[in-house]
Amino acid sequence: MNTRLFQLYPDPQSAKVRKILEFKGISCEVIEVDFLDRAELFAVSRQIEVPALEIDGGEVAVGSEWIVTRLEALMPEPTVLPPLSRGLHLTLARYFDTGLSEVMMRSAIPDLREFYRRQGDQQLAFFTMVQDARYGAGFCDRMAEASDSNWQLVRELLLPLDEALNEKAFLMGRLGLADFALYGQLWNLGFTGELKIPREFSNLREFFKRIDRLSAAIEP
Repeated sequence: MNTRLFQLYPDPQSAKVRKILEFKGISCEVIEVDFLDRAELFAVSRQIEVPALEIDGGEVAVGSEWIVTRLEALMPEPTVLPPLSRGLHLTLARYFDTGLSEVMMRSAIPDLREFYRRQGDQQLAFFTMVQDARYGAGFCDRMAEASDSNWQLVRELLLPLDEALNEKAFLMGRLGLADFALYGQLWNLGFTGELKIPREFSNLREFFKRIDRLSAAIEP
């Protein structure tokens, strides 16, 4: 199976899908979507959201949850939904992709602004405009000012996850969807190249590095 993944590099859902593709050993061309110009993505998928995965035959799956559903149907092994813990993996993954994601994104706003600033003034302005439209005017500035409180909340939410990984490689013993979803959210603290997971969370730091190294050549 050959695929094309349309992504935004800092996006946690894109990071999650990339790793699942690597785990399944699926050949993938990664296409970085321009934050401003999404014409190629729209031409393929008739929408502008990422991640979007183009599969052999022209089928396009949009959104990480639907992408996972299609990949599991098309290539069931190796599975990311182990039969004995399928429900738990789905439940945890949805929590990570919704509840945890909001907190992680807010803590990452300064790094995201710097990322898009390096792409150019127009990219930064459009990124800021999108955030303002979603969360109210001045959102990015407010998040920069609230950095300490945002990081405190991050620590509170990551603490039980770090404890859950004590003496375990993966959340439920066997690698699955929840692990990839958590990796995606931790990507907020790693996409700059500097791993910003607080050092007191040594289990989470090792977990992130373990998933980051993962490929189809590594046994789960």
